[in-house]
Formats: sequence, C-alpha cells, structure tokens
Amino acid sequence: MRSLLALIAAFASLYAGAAVAQSVGQFPFALTREGQMLGAVEGEVASFKGLAYAAPPVGSLRWRPPQALPESSEMSTAYDYAAACLQPAMPAAREDCLTLNVFRPFGVDGPLPVMVFIHGGDFVTGTASDPLFDGSRFAQAGLIVVTLNYRLGALGWLTHPALSDGGSGNFGLIDQVTALHWVHDNIAAFGGDANNVTLFGNGAGATSIALLMLCAQSRDLFQKAILQSVPGRARLHSSQEAEAVGRQFVAALGQEADLRAVKPARLLAAEKRLLEKSPRSFAPAMDGHLVTEDIAAGFAAGHESRIPLIIGSNDDETRFGSEPEVMETLSSSGASIDELRKLYPDAARPSDVAASFYTDKVFSEPVRMLARLHAASGAPTFRYRFAYVPEARRGNPDEGHGRELQFIFGVEGVPGAGIFSRRDREVASRMRAYWINFARSGDPNGAELPHWDAAADHDHLLLIANDRIASGDDPWVVRLDRLPRESKK
Repeated sequence: MRSLLALIAAFASLYAGAAVAQSVGQFPFALTREGQMLGAVEGEVASFKGLAYAAPPVGSLRWRPPQALPESSEMSTAYDYAAACLQPAMPAAREDCLTLNVFRPFGVDGPLPVMVFIHGGDFVTGTASDPLFDGSRFAQAGLIVVTLNYRLGALGWLTHPALSDGGSGNFGLIDQVTALHWVHDNIAAFGGDANNVTLFGNGAGATSIALLMLCAQSRDLFQKAILQSVPGRARLHSSQEAEAVGRQFVAALGQEADLRAVKPARLLAAEKRLLEKSPRSFAPAMDGHLVTEDIAAGFAAGHESRIPLIIGSNDDETRFGSEPEVMETLSSSGASIDELRKLYPDAARPSDVAASFYTDKVFSEPVRMLARLHAASGAPTFRYRFAYVPEARRGNPDEGHGRELQFIFGVEGVPGAGIFSRRDREVASRMRAYWINFARSGDPNGAELPHWDAAADHDHLLLIANDRIASGDDPWVVRLDRLPRESKK
C-alpha cells in the first residue's frame, strides 16, 4: 500500500495547483491544507470519509476550542468512516472524533453546490457515520454532501469555572463553526462551490443551524438553510444554569480531579447518571459570545441571517422512549386531557391527545412561528409538513420524529430505514428533488414537481401526505391558534 500511495502521490503532485477534485485512474484525490486525500469510488460517487477538520480534542485539548491541524504534503487514505464522538450508547466511540465525510459525483467538474448535514440526537447521541446519512443520492444528482461529527454530551457542552481558559462551554457549536470554516477553505479541492453552501439537519441539528443563523462567527459560511423539526420555542440554559449543571457533573465524578485527565469511562458514567435525572443537561447555552439569545427571540428581533430557508416538521414528532417528555410537556401546559381533547376530536385515546399536543407544542406551532418571522424579513421561506408513512408500516406506524430523513437521503435496508415500495420511492425522489433544487438556487420548485408556494405572510405550506403532495393552506391553523401559549413556571 505504501508504494501505491507513493505512486499516486507522484501523479497527484501534477495537479497540486488545481482547484477541483482530480483522479488518477480510479482513485479520486483532493489536495487540502492538511495533505492529499485519497478517496474511494462506488459507481458514480466518490467519497472521502473520516477527514479530520481539527486536531484531536484530547488531553490538554479536551474542553478547549478546536485547534488547527498542521499543514502536510503527505497522502492519506479516506476510505472508512472515523469513530463517532464519545457517547454512552456506543462503546467504539472516541474523543478523537472531529471528522467529516465528503460525497461527490465522480468525474464531474465543479464548482458544484454543497450541502452540509448536521445530525440530531439531543446533543448527546448521534454520528455522521450513520448509514442513514449516506450522501450518495445527492452526489448522483450533481451535488457535494458533507456530513460532520461534533462533540456531544459533557464533552460538547460542559460549562464550569475550571474550564474558563478560552472555552465558552458550547464546544459542540464551536466544532460546527470550525467544520464550516474547513468546508469554506477546502471544498474547492473536491469540486465544491464555497459560495453556495446549504446547511440542513433535523432535531438538535436543526437547532444548531438556527443558532448558526444567529451567530456572527458563522454568518458568511453558508448561504441557505433547511431546518427539519426544529423546536423553535425551546428555552436555552442561561450561563448560570449551565454552570450549575457543570458543577453537578463534576460532583458526579466522585472526587476532585484534573478534568482533562479523567478517563473517558468515568466521564461517561457521570454523564449517564446526570442524564437519567435530567435528560436536557447538556445542550447549547447562553455564553454571551456565540449564543446570546433564544432562537425565537433572535428571529423575532430579525437577528438571523436573511437567507433562503426551508423549515418544517412531521405530523407526529413522538419517538421511541419519549413518553416522559410527552407527559412533561402536557403537565407543564396547565391544561387537562379533557380540555385538550377539544383540539383533537379525532384522537381515540388520551395518549393520542398527549402525543398530538406534544407535536404541536414543541414543533408544529414553533415552526410556523419561525417561518412567519423569517418570511416577514423578506427572505424566501418555504414551510412543509411531512405526513407520509411508508406503505409497509401503515398498519403499525413507528415513531414520527426523523421519519423524513430516509426519504430525503433515499437510503434503504439500513437500521432505521425500511425497504421502500414503488410509491415510497416516488415520494423520496420528489422530497430529495425539492432539497436539491433549493441547494442549487434557493428555490425548491422544479419541473415535474408539485408547486411549492412560499410561506410569505400567510399559512401556506407543502403537505407531503399518503395520498398527495400539494401546497396550500395549513389545515391545522385553528388548532395551532388555540394551543395554550404559556406554561406553568
């Protein structure tokens, strides 16, 4: 292998000044600041996996802003995904995880539109190497897709006085900004257009993107955004609340110690104990630097980047294991099941009422609110609701949160994604076409697609249902208007 790399490197040096991805035979390579990267090809798609965008945040770099990698002229292979960021549910996860993956069409000249995906997982789980997030279908359509890892849990979001030497506590968000800088500086080497970048993500990924839209440090690093299932009214921790959580975490470690020397297993054990008591312990918090306001407040003040936006949610946002969260949302509303049943007359059981209220309170209504605010700023805004259920699951539908992801990426046969029917594939193809058109031009509409009206000042949205895909007035307007607005303190 070493001699092969040396031979390829010799050929690659001929293209060292090129601004687009090149290939030597069937070996795609890209010249980045960190060295020459040799990718893999499958069919029409070249992929570069496990590319480091910052130095490993370990040892003395734990709980510090990501540091730049040294420049290099070496050739490295990028065939395999790197490890996921440290999290309790993945034994193979590691601290050395600040990596990203690039998918691009093989043999196609740039500059090509770029889509950067930020995964969800409540800021404590998830990975860019999930097979569900394979970017090949987008690459086949002539786009470049980047999926990235960022620090999670305590390693990503810890605020504590002992760490006040350059970190804000929002290390995961700083990672994302650093990855976007890497994309801006290096994506031309893969054939990408650094001035045509679209961010997209769901759940915690969508929350991250909304915060990046409000963040001055990332404002010029992307030109369009897609927010999938963003809990737009969620209140962020204040710096004092975040520091209180940090003190609880350090206490859970069991003894005073150099935080940067504690073994990862001990960190995970303490994190797990804290999350069992308070699942929202680790997440972005106000730091007065990157994060200065809640998402809803920032959009209401018009502080977000006024860029083209797709925003939407699913008709059911519950998920496996979320019952306590659903019931907490219900109890905090101050309304009884009987009172809420008037909003959901078709709900057969109290649990159905609770699930519908949770979906509306946490996602549907906040998404509508953000869409209205962003459209009022004059930026092109397109809202959707995904209500399609795969044909094989209609007798026993599973959780709705994240269901749209398998349709957008078009991935089948992997955990979390079933085998598509012909109708499922048609819906997936149209969903992906909207995303692709938007990434190219800022407008999701295109030939042979049902027209998608902009949100403007009214309640238009694109409804993706079992029987149709159509743009029109939101059928849930009345119930969203009647939702209890204030929660008990």
